Amino acid sequence: MIKNIVIVGAGQAAVSCAARLRALSPDCSITLIGDEPYLPYQRPPLSKAFLTGDLSTERLALRPRTWYEAQSIALKSGMQVNSIDRHKRVVILESGEQLPYDKLVLTTGSRPRALPESLAPNVNRIYTLRGIDDAQRLKDELRPGTKVLVVGGGYVGLEFAASAAKAGLEIVIVEAAERILGRVSSAQTADYFRELHRSHGVEILEGVAVLSICDNAGTTQVSLSNGKQIDVDFTVVGIGAIANDQLAVECGLETQQGILINGACQTSDPLIFAAGDCATMIREAVTRRIESVQNAIEQGETAAYSLLGLDIPPASTPWFWSDQYDTKLQIAGINGGYDRTVVKAGTRPGAQSVWYYAGEKLIAVDAINDPVTYMTVRRMLDTQAMSIV
Repeated sequence: MIKNIVIVGAGQAAVSCAARLRALSPDCSITLIGDEPYLPYQRPPLSKAFLTGDLSTERLALRPRTWYEAQSIALKSGMQVNSIDRHKRVVILESGEQLPYDKLVLTTGSRPRALPESLAPNVNRIYTLRGIDDAQRLKDELRPGTKVLVVGGGYVGLEFAASAAKAGLEIVIVEAAERILGRVSSAQTADYFRELHRSHGVEILEGVAVLSICDNAGTTQVSLSNGKQIDVDFTVVGIGAIANDQLAVECGLETQQGILINGACQTSDPLIFAAGDCATMIREAVTRRIESVQNAIEQGETAAYSLLGLDIPPASTPWFWSDQYDTKLQIAGINGGYDRTVVKAGTRPGAQSVWYYAGEKLIAVDAINDPVTYMTVRRMLDTQAMSIV
């Protein structure tokens, strides 16, 4: 009989797992541990509505404190987990407290990839964006007329740039790859967002690397691989994320750019499960770690069903979104392995979609201000996945 379930991590996957566990098992003990001093909260608004002041810290919370109390979920916020003893089946906190578990769920998320220290030794005002405290520090920097360097042309960098442009900042985006969104989208989608940002006064430099960043007489001097030097007031780094799998590594679980799990979210230890940004799954010989709200929710719930020994509901099509200025990008499916794209006009003025194919098989779509196409393709992909199962 499963009595004690401990969840390490307090993000979307953790709360989804805890909620599903309580619905499925009214009597088990559930403890949720987070290292931040806040209620578990949403992260996507941090680069958008929270950064611009349109959303308060309180409204970021996934659930009110009263919900955890009503569900008899022990929430331990602001507590660091130091280690896991798999032999004794205990989680050891920084305070020395030991929490026993029958089943353990790791939802430790990911952290921003930092610039190499050699590029910017002892430089102030270099920021990454992952948590509330990061966003608050950046919010304090958003003053009209200030100049900011954004390193990385992925979604985090572009979303921050959109928020900063709205606040009246001067922005330079530097992307070392040949184009923005190079790892995650087609050239057509990148073209759309490049022009969108340039229409708002954002300078985008592609195929250009940062060689060095140093403080210089009250400003920050940046040397670029194209031979130029620019002075900025501060720097934001958005060059990807790394799975928080340290606890898993230290206790001997199998990892591969994240905590390795099977389709039931089970790790190499049958008593330990993982979900969300920290988890890596191998499907059709491809190692994949998906960072999205939908994946965190689905894997969190899958872990709940799995650890209770119940049948797991069918997986749905992965989906993502990005808000930049007044433009909403909605993505259904994963475009890895596509060999051609088709661009279609949207169902409303100015909208468009990019359809991704592997051979004759539709695998994903980028819908730009086109929710009808997004939902249509998402249903198509869901049907396609069900027919395979």
